[in-house]
Amino acid sequence: MTSGFALRREICEVGRRIYQRGYVAANDGNISARIGEDRILCTPTGVSKGYMKESMLAICDMDGAQVSGEMKISSELRMHLEVYQLRQDCNAVIHAHPPTATGYAVAGIDLTQCVLPEVIVSLGGVPLASYGTPGGPEIVEPMKPLLEKHDAVLMANHGVVTLGSHVMDAHFKMETVEHFAKIALTAQQLGTTNTLTGDQVQDLLELRTRFGITGRPGCELGGSPASAADGSREELVELITGQVLQHLKGQ
Repeated sequence: MTSGFALRREICEVGRRIYQRGYVAANDGNISARIGEDRILCTPTGVSKGYMKESMLAICDMDGAQVSGEMKISSELRMHLEVYQLRQDCNAVIHAHPPTATGYAVAGIDLTQCVLPEVIVSLGGVPLASYGTPGGPEIVEPMKPLLEKHDAVLMANHGVVTLGSHVMDAHFKMETVEHFAKIALTAQQLGTTNTLTGDQVQDLLELRTRFGITGRPGCELGGSPASAADGSREELVELITGQVLQHLKGQ
C-alpha cells in the first residue's frame, strides 16, 4: 500500500487534475483512500480540490468519526464509507461532476450501451442510480445494487462516483466515464449509435478475465449492430485487444 505522505500527495494531485479538467467547480467533489482496515484518508469540506495541500487532508474511522486533521471532513464521506464496506477490493473512491456525464445523469440516461471496447473492458457499462439527498444516508441506497458489480455509477441529478484499486485508478475511470459520455453524445447528435454484437462483447468480457480485471459487469446491446463485414471475428478480436492494451499501457 502507498505510504501516507505519497498517498496524500497523490490525492492532492488528482484533486488538481479533476479541477483543471472541469470535473468539479468551486468546492465540489471529494476523494478518499483506504489506509488500513479501519482508517480512511479523505479530502476536507469547503476546500477547492484544485488548491488542496497535503496537510489539509483528514483521517476518519469506518464509522465516520474524524480521528485526525484540522479541517472538517465532508458530509458526503458517508457515501465513501458505504462503498468501502460493500467492496473490500476497493481502495479509493472519487466523486465529481464531470459536465457531460453529469448531463446524462440529469437527463436520466445511463451510459450502458456496448459501443466502445476500452469502456467495456475497463468498466462494462455505467448505470444510473436514482436520486438520493447529498450528505444523507439515502444517497447511497439506490447505488448499492449497482456498486456491487460496477466501478462507475452515474448519480441522478448529481454526478459520478468511481471506485479503484488506488487513487489514480479511480481517477482514470472518472476520465473514461466523461470521455465515453462525450463520444456517446456526439454519436446521438449525428443520429446513429452502432453497438457491438453479442459475440464481440463476449470476447471483450473474456479479455477482462485475461487482464486480471475482476467482475463481469454487462452492457446493453441496443441501437444498430456494428457490421462484421469488414473482417473476421478473429481479426476484430485482435484489433480490439491491441486497442485495449494500448489504453491500459497509457494508464
